[in-house]
Amino acid sequence: MAHAFAANRVVTPQGTRRAALLLEDGPAGVIRAVCDLGDLPADAQVVDFGERALLPGLVDSHVHINEPGRTEWEGFATATCAAAAGGYTALVDMPLNCLPETTTVAALELKRSAAAGQCLVDWAAWGGAVADNQAHLLPLARAGVAGFKCFLIYPGCDGFTMIDREQLERALPAIAQSRLPLLVHAELAGPIDAATANLRDADWREYATYLASRPDQAELEAIRLMIQLCRRYAFRLHIVHLSTAQALRELQAARAEGLPITVETCPHYLHFAAEEIADGATLLKCAPPIRGAGNRAALWQGLRAGIVDLVVTDHSPCPPAMKHLDDGRFDLAWGGIASLSVALPVVWTDASRRGFSLDDIARWMSVAPAALAGLSARAGVLQAGREANFVVFDSEAEFVVTPERLHYRHAISPYAGETLRGIVEATYLRGEPVYANGEFISAPRGRELRLC
Repeated sequence: MAHAFAANRVVTPQGTRRAALLLEDGPAGVIRAVCDLGDLPADAQVVDFGERALLPGLVDSHVHINEPGRTEWEGFATATCAAAAGGYTALVDMPLNCLPETTTVAALELKRSAAAGQCLVDWAAWGGAVADNQAHLLPLARAGVAGFKCFLIYPGCDGFTMIDREQLERALPAIAQSRLPLLVHAELAGPIDAATANLRDADWREYATYLASRPDQAELEAIRLMIQLCRRYAFRLHIVHLSTAQALRELQAARAEGLPITVETCPHYLHFAAEEIADGATLLKCAPPIRGAGNRAALWQGLRAGIVDLVVTDHSPCPPAMKHLDDGRFDLAWGGIASLSVALPVVWTDASRRGFSLDDIARWMSVAPAALAGLSARAGVLQAGREANFVVFDSEAEFVVTPERLHYRHAISPYAGETLRGIVEATYLRGEPVYANGEFISAPRGRELRLC
């Protein structure tokens, strides 16, 4: 007997319409067709979600799962639960904050062993490009990583070393040969060191002090450097967590030139503004920092203009003590915001007020991150031949963010107490629910999505 899932709003590559997802017979969970209800087989067993929207399962290409080695921060079990509750059906794990860092094939295999049997949704891995692992890059590519991540500044963890220009230029021929993207944390130390030197007597409980310590110029100079190197070495460049809108014009010009550059931003840069952050509110510390309201508006314009391609969480959790909630010191607190379980309603709350549609959400949070990570053949869209990974989303309902909705390891959040629009009612992986109505209703059956 055929199975189908229908709704008045099914978000497809051709637009949103009343439709049904008709699944292949058998256990594969593959979409046979996206069709009108009248075209379903007479014996089809149909689940009709009515006014709820069906979106392709979200893909988050910027997640710090931290396992193995720092599972007390986060791990595959808790991260994938939070992901399922948030509408995500695939995560791509960053190569740092775990121990060992994913900078060799041996470390990648340890990560695979750690993930086995724990994942509620699918996952893939980024490899790391660090100061001295140039010889490991092509082996990592052959072993199935989705691409490489590097830092142009100290990343906060000693084992994942920053990479300077000379080291980067030694790595870029192999990265270009792999045809995989290089994801760059684009901040340079020079402007930050200069700014910090002028803040020796400042009050580090004030958000204004932290913001002043990481100026726009640090991002701008890093992005200019990477554009130059992209032009010279012809590799796929991806700018992670763009914070400063001042870079948009230069990024747009570089892409008009034909350079293979993509750009992401994050929910916190689109939702919060520096003027609204209270002193001591270290739950909002991240790097690069959250900037002003005008900058936030310009980032939304960057999304509208297509200069910013995708929205991902940069889910970077830690134990509460590392946030220095007791003393509110921004210089001492861990820089990272956890948001896997609420990112979709955060983005939809603000996007819907600005006239964006669910088609935009699917492009930013499903299609584009899947393409970045090389997963387009398996994830990111609802169409025939793809796995039936989708989200049942009540786009009109509202809820208040409370700890029990978070599901990651440490239930702290800068969104706590906020009223958001849009509720994930269910998340389906290969045609079977993994999360529905606040409950996890599947044993872990997520898979690693290897590129080879």
